[in-house]
Amino acid sequence: MSQATPPDVIPAAEAPALTHPVPTDSPVRVETHGIDYIPDAERHGRARDLFAVWAAPNVNFLAVVIGATLMLMGLNLWQALAAIVIGNLFAIITGIVAGSGPAAGAPSEVITRAMYGITGNRFNVAIAGWLISVCYLAINWAAATTVLVGLLGRMGIPGNGWTIAISAIVIAAATMVISVYGHGLIMRLYQPMAIVLALIFVVMAFFVVGGAHWGFAPAKPLGGIELVAVMASAIALVASSPLSYTNSADFARYLPAGTRVRDVALWTALGAVIPGIVATFIGSLAASAVDMSDPQAGLEKFLPGWFAPIFLISVIVGTIANNAMTAYSSGLALQAVGIKLPRSRTVLLDGTVGVLMTLFALLVWNFLDSVSSALQLAVTILAPIMGVYLADMLWRRNRYDGPALADDSRGSRFWFSGGVHIAGAVAVLAGVVASLMCSATLVFVGPIANAMSGIDLSVPVGLVVPFVIYLLMVRSSRRSQASL
Repeated sequence: MSQATPPDVIPAAEAPALTHPVPTDSPVRVETHGIDYIPDAERHGRARDLFAVWAAPNVNFLAVVIGATLMLMGLNLWQALAAIVIGNLFAIITGIVAGSGPAAGAPSEVITRAMYGITGNRFNVAIAGWLISVCYLAINWAAATTVLVGLLGRMGIPGNGWTIAISAIVIAAATMVISVYGHGLIMRLYQPMAIVLALIFVVMAFFVVGGAHWGFAPAKPLGGIELVAVMASAIALVASSPLSYTNSADFARYLPAGTRVRDVALWTALGAVIPGIVATFIGSLAASAVDMSDPQAGLEKFLPGWFAPIFLISVIVGTIANNAMTAYSSGLALQAVGIKLPRSRTVLLDGTVGVLMTLFALLVWNFLDSVSSALQLAVTILAPIMGVYLADMLWRRNRYDGPALADDSRGSRFWFSGGVHIAGAVAVLAGVVASLMCSATLVFVGPIANAMSGIDLSVPVGLVVPFVIYLLMVRSSRRSQASL
């Protein structure tokens, strides 16, 4: 006699196949993963999905502001275009770094433990992953707040301190919603967002191109060493944007482990470079014909009345898209530093700090000066971090052990010496010092840049010096070899 099957158990032969498991990376649920390892069973997507993820945030007003700033520095249109193209091509590095995400199944904030050690990486992430990210939040929110205040002015609402503060908070709140929901929402939302923003910018570009002065020349054309110095500073300013994404692996870590680096690098770079060049050059074109010291007012002179509000709203949406990614990663950074809070709460903490810094940038300090100085100084830290990152990927051939990287206990594989990987610490510090010495900004000019008549070589020096030092040190270190 066969044994009766309990009523609450379905025989295996009759059980329905679980073909639709509960999604762990859903656009309608708050992401549960933080800096922990993403197992293979939860990996999904294709490298080309990254194009929209990077295109949407790079169609933004800050790029237009930077383009206008290049003209205010004394460049003509074609010199500005050259600086814009060269600076945006640094997004190739952003793309290569993103390729470490699928290999490790971890965000950049954890992968860099392989470069600096568990304790050393906490300092790295606190500065590059959190502090600089929050600064970018403030810069972008300041730009969007300026636009929103102008839009409200069209409706008769005066642009006083209260209007500025409330506008900044509203924009920040919209940003935080996306960041808190996380990766799934970003991947789903940014594809249609990229298309809509691109169409609006194309229409805007049509009006700006038609009114631009293609033969524009500054009142005092630059030449000789002065031109070289300004071009170098302009390239550093533009390059600061793609180099700021030392966290690009955060958005690729859900891809299958076998995803090729070249595919991730290609789609990431294309998504950043194409809109980056177009949006920045629009700012330069506008500055060839009108006064862009107030970028919003300057752009509105090109646009018909019916289209101006549409464009202004798109600027705000693009900035929210950009900052949602930044806030997402800065939340991961706080976890990597050691703050024992869920990612959703660390994101909200970052938003609070970012809003306070935004209000400072708008109410206390000149906006354009704050943008230029902050971005040029930030690159003296970001370029060396990118240099070490590239060197480590090359040395390890992009082979990262995600579960081992997730272990931050004393004596773990990436503990190295007292929690610090000496090669990474020496390389990045040497790179920062060398980059600062070669930097020329409104608030600081390094001794080497000063001796070279203000030529800013902070980006190439900041990339090459730590890259070389790191490779030389890891190849001669037994502790480094043990971490492979």
